[in-house]
Amino acid sequence: MSTHPPPPVPVAPIPVLSGHARSDFDLSESELRACLDLAASVKATPGAYNRALDGRIVSLLFEKPSLRTRITFEVAAKQLGGDSILYIGPIGGREPVKDVARNLERWTSMIVARTFSQTTVDELAAWSSTPVINALSDLYHPCQALADMVTLREHWGALEGRTLAFVGDGNNVAHSLMLDCARLGVNFTCITPPGYEPSPGILAAAQRFASATGAVIGSTSSVEDGLAGANAVYTDVWASMGQEHEAAERARLFASYQVNAELMSMAAPGALFMHCLPAHREEETTDEVMESPVSVIFDQAENRLHAQKALMLMLARGNNKD
Repeated sequence: MSTHPPPPVPVAPIPVLSGHARSDFDLSESELRACLDLAASVKATPGAYNRALDGRIVSLLFEKPSLRTRITFEVAAKQLGGDSILYIGPIGGREPVKDVARNLERWTSMIVARTFSQTTVDELAAWSSTPVINALSDLYHPCQALADMVTLREHWGALEGRTLAFVGDGNNVAHSLMLDCARLGVNFTCITPPGYEPSPGILAAAQRFASATGAVIGSTSSVEDGLAGANAVYTDVWASMGQEHEAAERARLFASYQVNAELMSMAAPGALFMHCLPAHREEETTDEVMESPVSVIFDQAENRLHAQKALMLMLARGNNKD
């Protein structure tokens, strides 16, 4: 047995990210890659960053219930030497969103917003001189996609040339995943029932990004075609928060898109199973698949913490006014 200590894990420098993280579009390809590198460094050497946000207070504005997003942002702020303040309720109900932004920018160093509408995130960013992070909106979920890319890189090593298939509703998670996959050289197929495809504009933008990396980005209603060669299979709830009134109809239309053992067998051998959680077990996926050896759902959940730390550090460095 060797008596030599293991080589030290390199501590990544904190790159600069100016402005906001309103959506995946706010990170360039190089900034996206830098964020993944920083997340890996933060995860491997957390002590190297535990004073990085000393004296910083983060505003957490949540219009929707949350477990992973709320806890990971609170823990991230504290583990980086800062702290957080939580507000739960409508943003812009008692007073205009622009007034909310201009109050918070004078008290806190960063705004994290989990909203029903992307317009709320955009308006906060338009009026705030302090960074705004989209912690989920109806169009995007950039923090989830960052964590997912960290997870895939941990399991696959290199991302380029691999294939991720998303099965279900062409929703905010699908949008963020396709945008990140396109820029990282990962092939992506969104498999949905007719009428539930991703936004044509966001799909077109992802395909433009993919033209520079060689990734293939597409959408289909065919489960068999979409899963061919997939190295990971991802799903999400069929009815998101705010769509509960559509749940019964969606359950009928999405029944053949359930990610079960038979569907997983259509993907490449050893394909990973992914879910952003919370899951409705035995609806969009089965307990058998969620608890299987190929399931990485809790790796994804853990990596929310590390990816969000990286994003916060980059924004804090790029918007240092303290």
